Amino acid sequence: MVSVTLLAALAGCAAQPPADVPQPPLGDQPPAARPERPKVDQAALRRERADHARQAAATAELAANTPASRNMRDYLAGVEQALISRGRLRSDDGSDIALTPERLTDDFVDVALHDEYLRQGGKLISRPTPAPLRRWQVPVAIRLEFGASVAPGQRTRDRADISGYAARLQRVSGHPVGLTAATGNFNVLILSEDERRAIGPRLAALVPGIPDGDIAALRDLSPQNYCTVFAYSNGNSPVYSQAVALIRAELPPRLRLSCVHEELAQGMGLANDSPRARPSIFNDDEEFALLTRHDELLLKILYDPRLRPGMTEAEARPIVLQIARELLATEA
Repeated sequence: MVSVTLLAALAGCAAQPPADVPQPPLGDQPPAARPERPKVDQAALRRERADHARQAAATAELAANTPASRNMRDYLAGVEQALISRGRLRSDDGSDIALTPERLTDDFVDVALHDEYLRQGGKLISRPTPAPLRRWQVPVAIRLEFGASVAPGQRTRDRADISGYAARLQRVSGHPVGLTAATGNFNVLILSEDERRAIGPRLAALVPGIPDGDIAALRDLSPQNYCTVFAYSNGNSPVYSQAVALIRAELPPRLRLSCVHEELAQGMGLANDSPRARPSIFNDDEEFALLTRHDELLLKILYDPRLRPGMTEAEARPIVLQIARELLATEA
């Protein structure tokens, strides 16, 4: 961004003193008084900020303690505890699991060249379906939007987690990804049960032309879906231009971060889940909570310049296999 400073020249007429009034010599003119800067009462400013924070926290507590939100929070806390007790939601990168170029290629085809849902009669049906390679060509600008139920402290943690993860996605993929306070093309909504159920008009404003079925899917998200993402192209283009992710505000810490990792990576173009993918977050068995070494390799492959948006499996597979061989040879 180029910053341009405009300097304005001011001109005017000064009133002339009467001719018979003696004028002081030029050298005796008193110096012009400099306007004093208003003093900032730092203590008052701190009190004002503290009052604002308390009001925001009180508003969030009220919004987060509706019956629906309390029930969802209790349910999700139980889910997280049960998964961790079974050795799920691993936070390591899965480096203990061996990979081969062939296995990595098959996983890429399953995850990047299939859709998780099929549109049928205006509705979304869970059914993996072959799809062309899709990814972003423009920089990904992630914009966060919090419901009133998300407390200030939690917003700070979410923002830090997503900002750090965006930097990781950029480093791994080589594609520009970052957080923005301006208008973004990847909107991440963190909402409670009640806020999500009323999100229809806001979604229509954020994503003009969003299908009614997608609004319904986000508005009526089943309890078993902790988060979700939809990415969109212009017309039939295989190039993404917009995405919207929804993350439940009631999620406990590890499930919450797991949702951030999975939905943002899926919104980059790794759109499907596969029961064969391992070690991976793109697997509904919830073994891994965070992006793994395997998943980083999938992202590297997806944004390799030898591939192009629109490629079919037949076109992409031999190239993907070659890239997988190179990546794993580099790691050896």
